Amino acid sequence: MKIGVLSDTHDRLPMIDAAVGLFNAAGVEAVLHAGDLVSPIVAETFSHLSCPLVAVFGNNDGDRVFLMKRFTDLHIGQFFGEYHTLTLSDRRIVLMHQPRSIDELAASGQFDLIVYGHTHRIDVRSASDDHSSHDTAILNPGEACGWLTGRATAALVDLASLEIELLELHP
Repeated sequence: MKIGVLSDTHDRLPMIDAAVGLFNAAGVEAVLHAGDLVSPIVAETFSHLSCPLVAVFGNNDGDRVFLMKRFTDLHIGQFFGEYHTLTLSDRRIVLMHQPRSIDELAASGQFDLIVYGHTHRIDVRSASDDHSSHDTAILNPGEACGWLTGRATAALVDLASLEIELLELHP
């Protein structure tokens, strides 16, 4: 199973549209958003996804009630607090906005993939726990908006191999 991952879109509709196009072209079966969509105006652009969206809220997501309502009305996906665990294709995943306790989560051996956002910086690495040969992939796809770094990015993750491919977004 291949999934798309993005974070920190901050209402930048052309970059969201670019990510949606790349995810659809890649045939992803789900998209994870690690927070900071910001406002309900992004829902229409995300409605073009060919798969479900799972999102957590970020610190800049203002009107969370209307944001959830807009996405629900358009049948786009699910929203959760700032932290959510899920299983896709037998892979245990943590999706969160703020990078809290990442090393401890990786060391626990309970998760195959940790996805976070907030920092606007790309972080792709693997961590092994101390008790086994279990590796945990850690991913911050960077900022999809490109506002702070000048680089708009997202990622594809092959859940079978936990291979991560960064994508450059262009309007």
